[in-house]
Amino acid sequence: MPDPIFAHPRLAPLYDAFDGERDDLTTYLAIADEVGATRVLDVGCGTGALAVVLTERGRTVIGVDPAAASLEVARAKDSDGKVTWLHGDATTLPALEADLAVMTANVAQVFLTDEDWARTLQGIHAALRPHGHLAFETRRPERRAWEDWSADPAEMTLDLPGIGAVTQWREVTSVDLPLVSFRHSYRFHADGTVLASDSTLRFRDRDEVEATLAANGFRVLDVRDAPDRPGREFVFLAERTT
Repeated sequence: MPDPIFAHPRLAPLYDAFDGERDDLTTYLAIADEVGATRVLDVGCGTGALAVVLTERGRTVIGVDPAAASLEVARAKDSDGKVTWLHGDATTLPALEADLAVMTANVAQVFLTDEDWARTLQGIHAALRPHGHLAFETRRPERRAWEDWSADPAEMTLDLPGIGAVTQWREVTSVDLPLVSFRHSYRFHADGTVLASDSTLRFRDRDEVEATLAANGFRVLDVRDAPDRPGREFVFLAERTT
């Protein structure tokens, strides 16, 4: 079940505005160039920020997401219908023979159980061509990002076209490592409605991630720092081995 910020028809259209500049996408565009990918699978594509840019650069892109409301936002950006948008997740994909699969932002951390994470990796493995690549990022547990989130509610008010003023704020609701839960709340000034979106992320350390990749048919080629969040995240680049 996707979080309300992605799945609620009133919240999904807010996501891009409150998420701000997506400096992290530069990393994935560079990796696509590095591995020579022409066919890219965007797992958890959300509102399509990366998928649309990839098509503008001449690539064939398949975006998959379990949140229908986010896909509606994504399709509105893709007026020429260049992206193939799929409602589902990595476990529901057909054989795509993709050169590269990506999971941006927090996507790799939303799989809370070992079983869900393994099934996701297996689904991606099946969707890639032999020796295709997988790239994704995860937050470093030792950086303890949740402490920053607790200290800063990140309150922000934006005046959005067609919606009006909306205020967002954040609170950490539970820390039970390796799981951290938090809530983003949104107040719509036009009618006073307040909607909340609860999220939980699993913080896996580098050794655990590498072990799960190996167990599901991938070889780690590189583990990099995230240029937009130095010292805070790992960027994994792996290759399908079979």
